Amino acid sequence: MKIVLRILFALFLGAMVFGFYMKYTNQEKADVVIGLGVLFLSFILMPVFIYHRHQQGKYKKYVLDPKSKNPFKIKEEDLK
Repeated sequence: MKIVLRILFALFLGAMVFGFYMKYTNQEKADVVIGLGVLFLSFILMPVFIYHRHQQGKYKKYVLDPKSKNPFKIKEEDLK
């Protein structure tokens, strides 16, 4: 899954860089390429990334515990 995330990130970042190059050379469709890069980055890469992190349970160390006296304190054993 890490490899898929890295490949998607590189593709979408490359598309946006290519779009900025097209904008620099005054191409007509530069804004479309940049917009598609941002759109794919936010609607394809981010959900896959969130699913990957949720699947591993790494989000639990950032969840606040309202039953605790100090819900913002992070315990050492919860970080492992």
